[in-house]
Amino acid sequence: MRDITSQNFGLLIAYVIPGVLALWGMSALFPPLEIGLRGAMATAGDPTSIGAFLYLLVGSVASGLTVSTVRWLVIDRIHHWTGLRRPAWDDSKLQDRLAAFEALVDNHYRYYQFYANGLVALTLILIIRMLKSGYGLCELDRINGGILFLIIVYWAGSRDTLRNYYTRAAFLLGTNERTVCDDKRTLLRHKRSRRREARTESTSRTESAINRKADSAAD
Repeated sequence: MRDITSQNFGLLIAYVIPGVLALWGMSALFPPLEIGLRGAMATAGDPTSIGAFLYLLVGSVASGLTVSTVRWLVIDRIHHWTGLRRPAWDDSKLQDRLAAFEALVDNHYRYYQFYANGLVALTLILIIRMLKSGYGLCELDRINGGILFLIIVYWAGSRDTLRNYYTRAAFLLGTNERTVCDDKRTLLRHKRSRRREARTESTSRTESAINRKADSAAD
């Protein structure tokens, strides 16, 4: 990662940074993990200590992927249930516009992963700190209060970045929602026209019957 590009920067903020946060939170429960993290941090500036750097990197990636799975299982579903749903993109246009779509992923979706994965990691840290201190949400100290504030900010950031990603990707690829709506409207129009035809036919039959009865009475 010597040359920072949009792709590896996106992976860094989406997985590595939330993974480091989750590892730091879990280290409060597992002393060997805390010792390993301190050793890796202490030798991070030493160019000869490749092993410590790899230990931290691999652990952060594994932890970040786990956090991302929890994010997919919980946060994504909550966003979906609260109205932030993925549009029905027209995937047939993806191959021709793949480069632009990848740019959208790097510039929008990776930031959503950072906020949402960071939200999961910070929630884990807050829960662990509260369990160790024995205090509840009503008895937060300054650190825990700051973590709770960041959780709220990350929640808002995750919704905003995911909404922007959905909107711009729908603009780029187009959606099938309009076709579906048109189909529903056409079906409704057909039903209404059939009802009108049935009413007209019924009215005509009624008028014919009345006329026949009138003619019979006149005779």
